[in-house]
Amino acid sequence: MIENIRSILIGITEEGEAEERSSALPYGLSLARQSDAHVTVEAASLKLTLTHAFVSAIAEGLVAAENRRLDALARAVADSSQRAAAASGVACTTQAPQLAYPALIKSFTSLARAHDLSILDAEPIALAVDRGLIEAVLMDSGRPLIVVPQGREAFAGGKIVVAWDGSAKAARALNDALPFLRAATQVELVSVTGEKDLAHTVPGAEIAPHLTRHGVTLNVLALPAMEGDVAETLRNHAHLTRADMIVMGAYVHSRLREMVLGGTTQSLLKNAPVPLFLSY
Repeated sequence: MIENIRSILIGITEEGEAEERSSALPYGLSLARQSDAHVTVEAASLKLTLTHAFVSAIAEGLVAAENRRLDALARAVADSSQRAAAASGVACTTQAPQLAYPALIKSFTSLARAHDLSILDAEPIALAVDRGLIEAVLMDSGRPLIVVPQGREAFAGGKIVVAWDGSAKAARALNDALPFLRAATQVELVSVTGEKDLAHTVPGAEIAPHLTRHGVTLNVLALPAMEGDVAETLRNHAHLTRADMIVMGAYVHSRLREMVLGGTTQSLLKNAPVPLFLSY
């Protein structure tokens, strides 16, 4: 039983690609069953718009037809989500707005603030709509996010790896993940050494008593960075230990005056071995 998780937001963006299948939805419903939580599913479709003042009537007609198709697909996803939730015994609310990209991002981040956490599908491509949604929810919702890789359709939280570098972001993620850490049978607090200077951060051994007071049983270990790559080190360790989840603070940096996710976060999103619990 996952305690203190009472409301879960699941986001699905419909872009008309038939081969795409959401893992976030079954994963989120599975988590909701184990935490007795209410689920909100936002199955949003991206509204296509024409910005040129002199577009032809044919082009307008094609865009309108495509928007109708995407809207119908999103509504079908919302309906199937409602049926899947009912079959699982999960209380569920669905909505299927059709919104232009900026409004879609704003709608989801605003909704995320009214839930304990959000769940989204992993998106390997950095410029995709779903990746933009992941970044926006992390930076603007004030809530944690679970990103689910393809094929992970059942929630599991027995073995959890916490990526710990002693930073404020890592501390935030650690505390946000406490409901999961308390319920886990095995928690590893992993510091990856050799990639950056950790001399002025809080060591894992010093944060361990805080977790113990919260009823978390854990091991603290340090791993040398594989060829200086933190993400690959965490990915390899999660694979070897058959972890169910990685908990980590998400980092951002400014590039061309845009806020983008840091290298380790980007790398893990591109090739996530397990669901990622992220906080910012």
